[in-house]
Amino acid sequence: MEVLTIMLNWFSQNILQNPAFFVGLLVLIGYWLLKKPAHEVFAGFVKATVGYMILNVGAGGLVTTFRPILAALNFKFQIGAAVIDPYFGLSAVNEKMGAEFPAFVGTATTALLIGFGINILLVALRKITKVRTLFITGHIMVQQAATITLMVFLLIPSLRNTYGTIAVGIICGLYWAISSNMTVEATQRLTGGGGFAIGHQQQFAIWFVDKIANRFGKKEENLDNIKLPSFLSIFHDTVVASATLMLIFFGIILLILGPDVMSNPDVIASGTPYDPAKQDFYLYMIQTAFTFSVYLFILMQGVRMFVSELTNAFQGISSKLLPGSFPAVDVAASYGFGSPNAVLTGFSAGLVGQLITIALLIVFKSPILIITGFVPVFFDNAAIAVFADKRGGWKAAVGLSFISGVLQVALGALCVALLDLSAYGGYHGNIDFEFPWLGFGYIFKYAGLIGYILVCVFLLIIPQLQYKRAKDKEAYYRGEAPIEEI
Repeated sequence: MEVLTIMLNWFSQNILQNPAFFVGLLVLIGYWLLKKPAHEVFAGFVKATVGYMILNVGAGGLVTTFRPILAALNFKFQIGAAVIDPYFGLSAVNEKMGAEFPAFVGTATTALLIGFGINILLVALRKITKVRTLFITGHIMVQQAATITLMVFLLIPSLRNTYGTIAVGIICGLYWAISSNMTVEATQRLTGGGGFAIGHQQQFAIWFVDKIANRFGKKEENLDNIKLPSFLSIFHDTVVASATLMLIFFGIILLILGPDVMSNPDVIASGTPYDPAKQDFYLYMIQTAFTFSVYLFILMQGVRMFVSELTNAFQGISSKLLPGSFPAVDVAASYGFGSPNAVLTGFSAGLVGQLITIALLIVFKSPILIITGFVPVFFDNAAIAVFADKRGGWKAAVGLSFISGVLQVALGALCVALLDLSAYGGYHGNIDFEFPWLGFGYIFKYAGLIGYILVCVFLLIIPQLQYKRAKDKEAYYRGEAPIEEI
């Protein structure tokens, strides 16, 4: 028994609490189940592990670059500023967990493993649970497990124990399985039977958009029939889009703060203060804004390295252990099935919605200032536009993406306040983690453990309702949308 305890402790400290090696281990197991040659198994393990380490470098760089600006904002205006972005959010959550719940720093990684096991169990029992999808987007699971861990431990004090870790794992698994299951029919309609679902950050939003888009317009009036200005095509490039976005936001913020604040070493205690003797302030603004783009590019390179390996490896788990299940993959997989203009339209409309709402926060003197992040404004709104255009044409794509942008900022501010994250400079930011997870958070806060149970029951009921509404029960398990709707 003592030997087993030692082994479990070693595994927890060295693997479960080290996401890079945990992701690498999942890839190793998946490739082994696929009976890949030993050298391919090893190569997959290395690429996944190193890719995650690169992600950590990018995430750390983003935080290091933003922290001096956050300190300056707090000094000059006495407000909390938070970037709504899952990578900023991940860093903020980890920092808050380490400061307030140091005994549970490794909970998110352990919960990820439990949650994935719950997802597998729900699919294995799909005749009972009606769940068909296996969430396989590993880096997203890491981000979401961290946010949910903080939410449970902060808002439900009775679960600040070992049972809390199990509770986080259970609700993570339920969300991953059930939210991705909600996207099967919508994705089948979009792709014409592509055989996959969405496992990302906007599953509830995709389900809602698929149901409501046809009330905004006609699918025949889609974006393929609209010509956009050619100069906007530059924003298809992630580096250009992110650098421009950061230059607008942080350029304005740095102009407002001014060189005196940014060069004050008492204010900029973390990071390097601006040195007017060495650099012009305007060039400093451009360099700082572009540095965000640099670290975002590094981060995304890391993501690309391990996501492809993890996705392929999870196919082994799915095909060998859960035949007939649908892989729930990164939302970017859906972009190629929509209008080429949809991604840019969603990004633009969502950004306008965010900008207007940020301006309203300033006008009404909100104690929390939201700074838009590239990932939600791009991926959430691009996905919404792709699915909306398919069902309701360009009016749905523009209107629903704009509404999403408004909600991202407005509800993001409420989430930052609920979790008291303004001092840490970030929140998850993606639309699902503002609605419905904002609602779940308030239920946790005011109903405690009973609220947690109610949320779990609510999630379990969703696939039952989906199945009940399906006219062809066997077609439901095959993920087939009604022919007239494809």
